[in-house]
Amino acid sequence: MGDPLGSEEASLATKTGIKSDPPLTETVATAEDWRRALGKVVPAVVVLRTTACRAFDTESAGASYATGFIVDKRRGVILTNRHVVKPGPVVAEAMFVNREEIPIYPVYRDPVHDFGFFSYDPSAVQFLSYEEIPLAPEAASVGLEIRVVGNDSGEKVSILAGTLARLDRDAPHYKKDGYNDFNTFYMQAASGTKGGSSGSPVIDWQGRAVALNAGSKSSSASAFFLPLQRVVRALSFLQKSIDSCTDKPKAVHIPRGTLQMTFVHKGFDEIRRLGLRSETEQVVRHASPPGETGMLVVDSVVPNGPADKHLEPGDVLIRVNGKVLTQFLNLENLIDDGVGQIVELEIERGGQPISVSVSVQDLHSITPDHFLEVSGAVIHPLSYQQARNFRFPCGLAYVADPGYMLFRAGVPRHSIIKKVANEDISCLADLISVLSKLSRGARVPLEYMSHTDRHRKKSVLVTIDRHEWYAPPQLYTRNDSSGLWDVKPAIEPAAVPPSIGNSGLPICQNTESMHEVVRGVTDTAATMEASSGDGSQNDFGVEAKKQRVEDDSLDGTVANGSLYESESKSDDAMATDNLVLRDYESATALPANASLAERAIEPALVMFEVHVPPSCSLDGVHSQHFFGTGIIIYHSSNMGLAVVDKNTVAISASDVMLSFAAFPVEIPGEVVFLHPVHNYALIAYNPLAMGPASASVIRAAELLPEPALQRGDSVYLVGLSRNLQATSRKSIVTNPCAALNIGSADSPRYRATNMEVIELDTDFGSSFSGALTDEQGRIRAIWGSFSTQVKYSSTSSEDHQFVRGIPIYAISQVLEKIITGGNGPELLINGVKRPMPLVRILEVELYPTLLSKARSFGLSDEWIQILVKKDPVRRQVLRVKGCLAGSKAENLLEQGDMVLAVNKMPVTCYNDIEAACRTLDTGSHSDENLNLTILRQGREMELVVGTDKRDGNGTTRAINWCGCVVQDPHSAVRALGFLPEEGHGVYVTRWCHGSPAHRYGLYALQWIVEVNGKKTPDLNAFADATKELEHGQFVRIRTVHLNGKPRVLTLKQDLHYWPTWELRFDPETALWRRNILKALK
Repeated sequence: MGDPLGSEEASLATKTGIKSDPPLTETVATAEDWRRALGKVVPAVVVLRTTACRAFDTESAGASYATGFIVDKRRGVILTNRHVVKPGPVVAEAMFVNREEIPIYPVYRDPVHDFGFFSYDPSAVQFLSYEEIPLAPEAASVGLEIRVVGNDSGEKVSILAGTLARLDRDAPHYKKDGYNDFNTFYMQAASGTKGGSSGSPVIDWQGRAVALNAGSKSSSASAFFLPLQRVVRALSFLQKSIDSCTDKPKAVHIPRGTLQMTFVHKGFDEIRRLGLRSETEQVVRHASPPGETGMLVVDSVVPNGPADKHLEPGDVLIRVNGKVLTQFLNLENLIDDGVGQIVELEIERGGQPISVSVSVQDLHSITPDHFLEVSGAVIHPLSYQQARNFRFPCGLAYVADPGYMLFRAGVPRHSIIKKVANEDISCLADLISVLSKLSRGARVPLEYMSHTDRHRKKSVLVTIDRHEWYAPPQLYTRNDSSGLWDVKPAIEPAAVPPSIGNSGLPICQNTESMHEVVRGVTDTAATMEASSGDGSQNDFGVEAKKQRVEDDSLDGTVANGSLYESESKSDDAMATDNLVLRDYESATALPANASLAERAIEPALVMFEVHVPPSCSLDGVHSQHFFGTGIIIYHSSNMGLAVVDKNTVAISASDVMLSFAAFPVEIPGEVVFLHPVHNYALIAYNPLAMGPASASVIRAAELLPEPALQRGDSVYLVGLSRNLQATSRKSIVTNPCAALNIGSADSPRYRATNMEVIELDTDFGSSFSGALTDEQGRIRAIWGSFSTQVKYSSTSSEDHQFVRGIPIYAISQVLEKIITGGNGPELLINGVKRPMPLVRILEVELYPTLLSKARSFGLSDEWIQILVKKDPVRRQVLRVKGCLAGSKAENLLEQGDMVLAVNKMPVTCYNDIEAACRTLDTGSHSDENLNLTILRQGREMELVVGTDKRDGNGTTRAINWCGCVVQDPHSAVRALGFLPEEGHGVYVTRWCHGSPAHRYGLYALQWIVEVNGKKTPDLNAFADATKELEHGQFVRIRTVHLNGKPRVLTLKQDLHYWPTWELRFDPETALWRRNILKALK
């Protein structure tokens, strides 16, 4: 009798139609054989650390671990998976078992199958003796005992045992919109591999690789292995290419053909149901290898490909060039060797024999090897992989990453761009051509399609970045000789049109006196720039400023599509505007039952839409997109100012768009003032951008700071819905002086402190903002949104928002200083410099305590009587919660101190402290100190505490180094009460996927205090330290986390994909500039 195990294996091999090794060879393997085989294999297996620097094709930007193994020691070739090599830019290192780490470079990634090759310098491995792992695809057989050696679950070296169960499994399907292998069989075994083992060798007891580990099923222990036949062929071409290089490496060419169609292998039983004739089945079974169980059936055809219009899903393949063909491998051999030739296919469609002639296309010609990077977006020709997934033709303009500009317009990832500025886009070159004609700030229609809704095209408005948030458009091209992607400008600088103003009006240089500017009668410039650290730059770039001096008669194209030939309009044009205005007024008339307050304030309501560029997510801002209602508080012929809460305009580095309730126009605005403490921001806009017709309907609201609201007062809550419809209701003030107590978020961001807000009995919910008015529509308070974070546990939290009233008196004081001229640095608003206000504050966070409780902490009866007499309503005393780190009060006041009086005047609320600070600026002396009377641990003390002056600029400078954004610590970080002792350091506010910071763990929420031993107390010192670093150099960094924990890490600088640059506000031009600090020559 024969061996029963051998009979079973022979039976299984017969069913799969694949010849296997004699089964008895496996039975002789002993533990010593495996130990000896693994002793040779393990040194040749390497841990791969890969960083995908950009999103591309099916892959996202990111850092990951995987496995590879040496298949050619002399030439330095490592085999791994395609999804490890990546189709796009990648930086990688290989670490051997002895912890030697060497750089590696991609030399080939297969367009279809899940394998690719890295190259390395063999001489770089100095301390390890290892041998290459031979490839033996013919040794794979059902029942073969195997070992998977690799970096399973990040464990560096793991060895998993298994037995090959199937050799004819369908290629695994991973994602609907990601990479999937096809037109091949896979092997299957229950080896239970997990993440990190991709690219591991599947070896037999002789130490030969019989397959390549590729994937697994998370719901079971099944692992999927790629057969090595095509790998052996590709490696042979690669070795010949390397041998033919005499001086420098050259790109390897491995012939690959395609018909742009997918086959699946189906059993004869199912094929009969598709209509296969019995005589055809008999011919196929006779001509096929013994044990053949099925045939190839067309599963899908890519539109506009070679097989399109010739083949259809369900077609059964009979012969290719007259030869019966039932296996993927034979078909692929024929197609790869026949690039550019015609193949004759004989098929049966519903039982009807059909012969077609199809041209074999070069597969590499439809594999994208370049991409456009614009405003953070990655756009490239649609690959064969995604064309197959989405059923679109190859080569279309495909959005691999929407970045900022396209995300702002609502264009999702995986979209296909069809039109821009009403011009058809059929390929990437068309898109670049259109972009070269558009100026900064231009708003043009964009039409796109999505695979999730493929039968409808969607149209959006895309705004070309007015600010230098990102580098100019760049074109990356793959260079297989170096393993890098070469970069060059996508648009020649001379081809870029000059920037234009908000309104497209000619920009006239102002020559009037500052006194006249304050009266608001001379500013005719059509732009406004923020002198703050606001990350916003205007439509008017430097090019426009130069142009207005040279040619005042320039015609400008307005961002929203209207065109003005001069500052004055013809009578016909004015008549048309008036007609439009009348039609709009009649169409948007308020309901007859609208309140008087609603009617009065409706012309001053404005809806804000704010977008924050990811590259400038400063100060811990927690989102990229905000909505909110604001109020126009100043409007003249040359400048408009609107106020909104800081949960809508969180930082200055943002793009702000304003939509007015009373007039159908959307225009950009610029952040001109962010209050350092209170929850409001002032946004400037250019009235000229709205056109003359708006002058009669847009007006500022009347402010009524006095008298302050009292409990029981009736107010009208008025705001805008998302469709710009005014909404109001009458409410009662329940608490006019509710003290806020908002805790710090996990990622520190602005939070309202030292504020008293107004509470109502009823409102419209937590997402409705607007204003509180009296019956005549006069503004008593801003109804603003506040951000907070609700923490459910130490690891679980959720962002929430609530709305409260912000008294108008604080806003009116700042507004007056802006109009009449402040005491701070000048800011360019609509082309005119205006001195902005400075705010003197005591950088101490306070909270109120009821006098009844304060008595228990040692407050005397005498002080209680004084404070009650001062404020019989609140009956409270202010206590110190903490001092801002680095403030003048930091080492003087302590947590728990009770502030009883300032300059001998009793204080009971935050407004008392602010009034004392304002007094310092109005006096004739230049004293910056407050005399505080405090109670500390039951003992009354007198202290002289310094105050600080803060502007409304926000953060004015940030540096992007190795993909992490660093800035000076902002107030929310300083409010934690801690700065590193080592000179404070620079604060990491965010990091980018696929960057060295991501790869080496330089994440946010920490300070960098040293770079290669050089202290970095501020951005200047940090910039000087990083300028000395070269490309590829390892850098030693010392950091301190927010929790105070120090850490030392190393990071390898990559100037090719991640140059060092800074975003800085230029006060002379009121523009944000992106300056390169260090890059490759």
